[in-house]
Amino acid sequence: MIREIVRMGDPRLQQVAREVEPEMFNTPELDALLQDMRETMRAQSGVGIAAPQIGVPLRVLVFGAEQSERYPEAPPIPYTELINPVLTPLDETMEEAWEGCLSLPGLLGIVPRYTRMRYAGFDPQGRYVVRDVEGFHARVVQHECDHLDGVLYPTRMRDMSRFGFADVLSPYLDS
Repeated sequence: MIREIVRMGDPRLQQVAREVEPEMFNTPELDALLQDMRETMRAQSGVGIAAPQIGVPLRVLVFGAEQSERYPEAPPIPYTELINPVLTPLDETMEEAWEGCLSLPGLLGIVPRYTRMRYAGFDPQGRYVVRDVEGFHARVVQHECDHLDGVLYPTRMRDMSRFGFADVLSPYLDS
């Protein structure tokens, strides 16, 4: 089922999400949540979504896209369902790039992110997952994990003059 996306200003996006308890793994309830998240993300042409974005305060993410309408130059990211994620930067190198968010429709901003990350967590059956990623994949995971801690990307921005509506910014996106 496609769910309504919670938008910036709603206090639910500022809350820290709860961990998924072991007894919740491999259940019809978790499977239904993941299916709703996947359908909602794809209906909005997103590359990721966190459970708080559909009003569910759990540490659950889905992300991935073979080809993104919103980021056509981005390399493919394998579809992933990640529960109770933990991020570890692999070095101190950061890069600034444009980001958007389903909870901030029509807006873009330049956000600094680590270029290489390790993420660890669990799949829906409770099996441990660990992956080292870089570039756009690393950016997407960091963005989605921020939602689990009540953080929206504008709070990470260093220069608010590089934040605005995509249709207004479009002539300047390469600068």
